[in-house]
Amino acid sequence: MKAIQGMIKGAIALLLIAAISAVGWRGWLWWTTANTPPVAAGTTAKPVKLRIPPGTSAQEIGRDLQALGVIRSATAWDLWSRWRMFKEPDGGFKAGVYQLSPTEPLESVATKIWDGEVVRLGYTIPEGWSLRQMAAYFEEEGFFSAQAFLTAVERFPIAQYTWLPNKSEPGLPLLEGFLYPDTYDVSGLPVEPEAILKQMLDRFEQVALPLYKQGQKQTDLSFSQWVTLASIVEKEAVIANERPRIAGVFVNRLKKNIPLGADPTVEYGLGIQQTPDQPLTLDQVRTPSAYNTYLNTGLPPTPIASPGLASLKATLKPEDTDFLYFVARYDGTHVFSRTLAEHQAAQATIQDKRKSTKSSNAQ
Repeated sequence: MKAIQGMIKGAIALLLIAAISAVGWRGWLWWTTANTPPVAAGTTAKPVKLRIPPGTSAQEIGRDLQALGVIRSATAWDLWSRWRMFKEPDGGFKAGVYQLSPTEPLESVATKIWDGEVVRLGYTIPEGWSLRQMAAYFEEEGFFSAQAFLTAVERFPIAQYTWLPNKSEPGLPLLEGFLYPDTYDVSGLPVEPEAILKQMLDRFEQVALPLYKQGQKQTDLSFSQWVTLASIVEKEAVIANERPRIAGVFVNRLKKNIPLGADPTVEYGLGIQQTPDQPLTLDQVRTPSAYNTYLNTGLPPTPIASPGLASLKATLKPEDTDFLYFVARYDGTHVFSRTLAEHQAAQATIQDKRKSTKSSNAQ
């Protein structure tokens, strides 16, 4: 019975192929355009990336394309595939990674894969990004959804990397701070969150872990504390030569049991990002959180971002200074102070200058 059904399907396909040939390309182009997924007015369809493993059948490719929203009809895809194979029996769809747009006609999508127009797949994670920023980036770039990335983080088997801190407290973000910021080539990897996570962890193991082992005797910080403090330095520092000094200020405050008072930790705990025009409010600074370093002494329970090599080095060898405070000038630099009175005076001066500049610009 299955054999007969297969023969019937094959005969129908041949008839349809003949019909396509009869109506010509104009009719076929209308059909493929009609089977392009609709895009809402005023929006731009985001390209998506599809990896086709060797040996994938034409039907499987069609189903994957339909699931991604690149094509509307897997049936139309199947007809095009059969027509193309009928026309070019020696050809076929090529394995690889393709970047495709939901606004492309089916024929254009199919031709790319038939001709093997693969893309070199890679990604770049800047220093100071959090897991949520990475997740949004991968979704924007068409790798996979942000939620798929965050779910993979939560379920990642950290036992594979014995150097990773084993967080016993539930609810803490796994892997935060340990995904090394860099540019990666993933042309040979599956476009899956697990593979991406492993790649970034491997790079951290290759670059950052030896750095700590070499300088471990120079610091009182544990491995986890080192990465956590480096992540705060990364978020606070803008000018490269200020990193060791900022690290030195934080080390001094830790030694004296003074709260770090770092805005980025409050932002992380609240899931927000302040701007020069919308700084943290007093209520936000007073909001209890495990990451609020105004209310809590010591370091937060985890890193707040992925520190780069410069911040890791600066935290391992901070500047020997007696500064205990610093405040941003809004130009990337900071004013450093030794006493609270000096710090408050610096804050007032910077705020007065900022108000004066705003007033001048408004006139």
